[in-house]
Amino acid sequence: MSTIGRKLRTAARQPPFVLAWLLPVWLLLGGARALILTLSFRRLAPHLGRPLGANAWVPRLDPQQEQRALLIARVVYIAARHTPWISNCFPQAIAARVLLGLYSIPYALHFGLMRDPASAEMKAHAWVAAGKVRVTGGESFGQFTVVGCFVAPGLDPSRN
Repeated sequence: MSTIGRKLRTAARQPPFVLAWLLPVWLLLGGARALILTLSFRRLAPHLGRPLGANAWVPRLDPQQEQRALLIARVVYIAARHTPWISNCFPQAIAARVLLGLYSIPYALHFGLMRDPASAEMKAHAWVAAGKVRVTGGESFGQFTVVGCFVAPGLDPSRN
């Protein structure tokens, strides 16, 4: 019973935005996982945003957009921790992209690769950045080589 009480107290401390979006994002993560398993990347890619190739880019945000992006990051992180399916970086990136798009917040969804020094295997990662906010995927720019970037439709990286 103490675990339930602790979780309820933690939930009570969350902003209303996080509480309101927790179940929808949880379901969105499941839908994203299902899409990843059933569609080829070629069919999924047009829905991720406008492709920029292997150019790493992060859009600027105003303070209000930045605060909303932080809340989106929080709700995606919390929901992903409580799914019975795999909600690794790619489903999280898709969920974050959907929410950022709903709120018209500029974003850049990146795909990267790195060689694991211990095993010499290639590792892939996806992350979303919006201004100073690392919405999903943590501090990935320093570890992974960007091999693909998708930005919010309508963004012009040459002007920002």
